[in-house]
Amino acid sequence: MPPLDASLDYQLGGAYEPPDGVSILSRDRTVAPAVGLYNICYVNGFQIQPGEEGFWIEQHPDLVLRNESNEPIIDADWNEVLIDVGTDAKRQAVAAIIGQWIVGCANDGFDAVEIDNLDSFSRSQDLLEEDDAVATVRAFADVAHAHGLAIAQKNSAELVGRKAEMDTDFVVAEECNTWGECDVYMEAYGQHVLVIEYVADDFTTGCAAFPELSIVLRDRDLVGPNSPNYVYDGC
Repeated sequence: MPPLDASLDYQLGGAYEPPDGVSILSRDRTVAPAVGLYNICYVNGFQIQPGEEGFWIEQHPDLVLRNESNEPIIDADWNEVLIDVGTDAKRQAVAAIIGQWIVGCANDGFDAVEIDNLDSFSRSQDLLEEDDAVATVRAFADVAHAHGLAIAQKNSAELVGRKAEMDTDFVVAEECNTWGECDVYMEAYGQHVLVIEYVADDFTTGCAAFPELSIVLRDRDLVGPNSPNYVYDGC
């Protein structure tokens, strides 16, 4: 489990030397963990990362969520194609693929995984249900735990009541102060809630309201410190 009330950095836009004092770090699964820190491996488990469409469409076309016209369903905000986890057979097939990525995280030396887009069922044009997401993340959790990794619930405050079904260990919550959800997560996970804020006022509010949590302020594009748009603060 991540250490409690420890400094956090969120580096999904690219790896760089963590700021002084950081103890918990999240990076993409394609990047090496940082020596001496608690490292969380980011895995997009419910949608297809830009640049990886060919792998899924060419090698696993049946696992791409499609509408009645056989066109892929796309999350317009991030331009990501949704993965089809709508049947038990498809969930098993997806878990076999994503599971290898999770094993890779363990082999690379990460301590935990966060599985993004748990709420993709809400963007599926009613082709997927909440139950599909819960069953899928449970399959991911089984792999993670079998290989010595903790696993985070990523966002989706509406699912905290199903923590036991998902078998998740902690939370990575984006903008829970912005949306007034931090206390919802804490009801299920206690202090094991890692918070990323993108609005300075909400970061300040969260630091005052939840001093027992690890909270970081980042820029929305999660750029590195060499960019003029880089933002980092922590409490």
